[in-house]
Amino acid sequence: MRNRAPASNPRGRAAWSGEGRDFAANRGRPLSLCGLEEPRRLGGIWVLPLLFLLGLTPGCGGRGPAPDLVIINGKEPESLDPAVMSGEAEGRIVQALFEGLTRYNPTNGMAEPGLAESWTLSENGRRYRFRLRSEARWSNGEPIRTKDVLYSWFRMIDPVEGSQYSSPFYLIRNAEAYQTGTVKSRAEVGMKASDELNLEVELENPAPYFVELCAYAPMAVVPQQSIERHRSAWLTQGQPPASGAYTLVEWRLNDRVRLRKNPHYWDAAGVKSTLIDLLPVTHPTTALNLYLSGQADVIWDKDLIPSDLVETLRKRPDFHSFDYLATYFLRFNTTRKPFHDPRVRRALALAIDKRRIVEQITRGGERPAGHLVPPGLPGYVSPPGLSVDPDRARALLAEAGFPGGAGFPKFHYHFDSRKSQENIAVQIQAMWEKELGLRAELRPQEWQVYLNTQSQLDYDISRSSWIGDYNDPTTFLDLFAGGNLNNRTGWKHEKYDTLLKRAGAEPAGPARAELLRQAETLLVEQEMPVVPLYFYAGMQIHDPRRIEGIHPNLRAEHPLRAVARRGARR
Repeated sequence: MRNRAPASNPRGRAAWSGEGRDFAANRGRPLSLCGLEEPRRLGGIWVLPLLFLLGLTPGCGGRGPAPDLVIINGKEPESLDPAVMSGEAEGRIVQALFEGLTRYNPTNGMAEPGLAESWTLSENGRRYRFRLRSEARWSNGEPIRTKDVLYSWFRMIDPVEGSQYSSPFYLIRNAEAYQTGTVKSRAEVGMKASDELNLEVELENPAPYFVELCAYAPMAVVPQQSIERHRSAWLTQGQPPASGAYTLVEWRLNDRVRLRKNPHYWDAAGVKSTLIDLLPVTHPTTALNLYLSGQADVIWDKDLIPSDLVETLRKRPDFHSFDYLATYFLRFNTTRKPFHDPRVRRALALAIDKRRIVEQITRGGERPAGHLVPPGLPGYVSPPGLSVDPDRARALLAEAGFPGGAGFPKFHYHFDSRKSQENIAVQIQAMWEKELGLRAELRPQEWQVYLNTQSQLDYDISRSSWIGDYNDPTTFLDLFAGGNLNNRTGWKHEKYDTLLKRAGAEPAGPARAELLRQAETLLVEQEMPVVPLYFYAGMQIHDPRRIEGIHPNLRAEHPLRAVARRGARR
C-alpha cells in the first residue's frame, strides 16, 4: 500500500499528546541518546553521535514511562485515519488501532477472524454472512456492533466525502453506484445487518480474496460518535475510541507515536507489549545508529537500512531478508506529449538495465521485474514482459519521430527526496542519456509534495512502488483500471478494463487467471503506462534472541500485538 495519493481533505493530521506534553516544548532540543555522545564500534559498524536530531529519546528519563518496544517506523504519519492514510508506516499504526472483521495472522500474514468470530459463504461465492463477537468492545468499554461496521464502510463510499481507498468496496453490490450517485438509497447496497451481531454482505461477483480484504486497514471499524462530533479533528481530540489491540496515547510530530494496550480488546490476553513507541525516522544512518546503540528494537522499513552497508549487515544474525509482495516501477504521465505515445514509453523502458540497478544500487536481494505482479501468487503466472534492448529502444524512438533523441522535448524524472531514490534516479538518467541521447532533469521532492504532484498528474515520469494488499493479482492490476484513484498515469484502455471485468465475473481458476494474464500483457508489454523495475526483497533488522513475534511472510504483515521484547533493553 505504498505511495498512495493523499486525499484532498486529509482528516486527522495530529500534533497532540495524551500525556500532557506538546511538540513545541521539544523543538530545538538536541539529542544525547541517553549518554551516547562518542562514536562506538558495534559489530564491525561505527555508530556516530546524533546530536543533530530533535527529541528522539525513547525510554530516556523525563519522558514518562519507558516503552516496552521501540520501532523505527519510517516517515512521519500524514494521517492515522484509515480513510486517508497514505503509506506502509501509517498502515502499521492504523491496523494496531482499528480492526476489521478479520485481522492478519502474525505467522503467515493470512486473514484470520478479527471482530467477526466466524462467517459463511454461499455456494455461488457472492454472499457472506459474518457473525461479530459478542465480547468485541471499543477501548472505552462500549460494545462494537454491526451498526459500527456499516457506518465505517458507508463512510468509505460516501458520495461527498468518500475515501480514495473506496475501490475494494466496489466488490460489494451497488457500492460503486452508490458512491457515484447512480444509486441513491443505502438499502440498495449489498451490506445490511440482520441484527446487532450478524452482517450480510452481497458481492457483485465472486471474489476469493474478500475475507483478506476485510483485514485491510481501510475496511477497519472506526468510532462514529467521535468522527461526527469532531469531524476532521477526531484523531486529535483526546484519545479516540479504538477497535483494535492498541489505543493512541500520544502523537508528537517528528518525535513519536505512542500506543498503549487496549484493555477492552477482545483478545487482550494475546497482546504481547503494553507500551510501544514508533519513531518517525527517514534517514538510514540515523535509523541504524538508534538500533545499534540500543535505543530502538526493530527497523522495519528496508529504505531505512543503508544500502552501502547491506553486505556487511547481511552477515549479522539480526539481519533478515525475505520475498515480499511489492514492486518498484515508473509511471508515465500519458496525458503529456510525447509520453502519450506507447512507442516512446516502450523505448524508455527498453533502455533501462534493471539488473544493473539491483546489483549495483539497491543490493538488497531484489529481482529485476519484467511484469507488475510479483511472483509467488498461487494459480497465476505473469507474462515475461520486456528485457533491456537498447537497439530496439532506439528504433522505437526513431519510429515515434525522435531519431537519436533529436527533437525530444525537455522532461523531468520525479521522485521523493530520499538518498536511495536519488541513487536509482541518477542511474536511470545515465542509461537514457547513453542509449537514447535523452537527458532527464531530476526533480526530488519532499514526500507529501511528491505524492500530491503525482496525484495531480503534474509530472512527466515518476518513480512509484506498490505493496499488495491481498494475495491476488488484482491488487496490482486493478490500480490501472480507468477511474481508479491510484492510477495516477492518465492512462485508460477499454480492452484492459474489459478484461478485468470479465475476470471479476469468474470464480478462482484457470479461466480467471488467463484473463488477468492478458490484461497484464497489455499493460507491461504493449501499452506500458508503467515500467516495472524490480521486485522488492523485504529487509528487517531485529535480534531474534531479544525480539519475538516477527515472522517472515510474503505480505510482510507483522501485527504489533504479537511483537515483544524479551528482557531489558541493551
